[in-house]
Amino acid sequence: MESTVLAAADIGGTSIKLGLLSGTGDILDKWELPTDLANNGEAIPEQLAHSLLDRLKRNGLGKENVRGLGVGCPGFMDMDHGFVHQAVNIGWRDFPLKERLEKATGLSVIVDNDANVAALGEMWKGAGNDESDCLCITLGTGVGGGVIINNDIVHGTSGLAGEIGHVTVIRVGGARCNCGRQGCLETVCSATGIVRLAEEALETSPSITSSLRTLQGTLTAKAIFDAAKEDDALAKQVVDFVTAELGHVLAQFANVLNPKVIVIGGGVSKAGDALLRPVRQAFTNAALPLIAESCRIEEALLGNDAGIVGCAWLVNEKV
Repeated sequence: MESTVLAAADIGGTSIKLGLLSGTGDILDKWELPTDLANNGEAIPEQLAHSLLDRLKRNGLGKENVRGLGVGCPGFMDMDHGFVHQAVNIGWRDFPLKERLEKATGLSVIVDNDANVAALGEMWKGAGNDESDCLCITLGTGVGGGVIINNDIVHGTSGLAGEIGHVTVIRVGGARCNCGRQGCLETVCSATGIVRLAEEALETSPSITSSLRTLQGTLTAKAIFDAAKEDDALAKQVVDFVTAELGHVLAQFANVLNPKVIVIGGGVSKAGDALLRPVRQAFTNAALPLIAESCRIEEALLGNDAGIVGCAWLVNEKV
């Protein structure tokens, strides 16, 4: 183990992923623990601190060997002060996360949104290939995003830059989104959105033969993409719609930001070429030609490690 390490913690509603990394972003040790959601997550800072300090001891390290702790968590927050205004999945509201963690660990702490740290991780050590201008989108239960310009994450005035999932794609009659609005990209391109579209198609198109009918009630985004690969007409209809909308939205962002690379991660990205090929085509059709030519779209490489790698980048660059 190196004498000076970067500590990282990616807090989620189900688990907390932690790691110790080198100054060059190599993962030296990683582990995870279930998130303690009792009492609206009140004990999470102490839970995280106890686990981290114990792991340092096991590796023959002390606080003096840690440059700082980078933390990612969901929700709306004031990044400058590490103050979480609201994190619905955890139960936090007006929660002083940075202050609590610094007190519990005795380390310098820097906090950012979980989608942002995943984007930073992919930019630094993943599919972003250390490009200075990068757009990352995560297609999971929801849709998150991060915008990197000149090797730094863009936060915006209220810290909400990169909320790609809440671009409106269905202006009339769209499904209700978790944000309270209707027709957001998240209602179409998230795993839950893709399943909803397929279930609606099964109900409204009873004449179309589909292998998905045997899976009603247990459908997954993976099953829908797998069926589309087998030329299932209804599944292809859903996948064509999803990828067209996603490619179009990414093109609009690219026309504004002109990134070198767009990285697509999250569980839905595991569909690989079945997702990427039509998204790239829709992107090319909608983006300015010079922008389309200079931008590549890639599947994320780091998987669940993206968050801790991005947290380590924050420590390396900001602490």
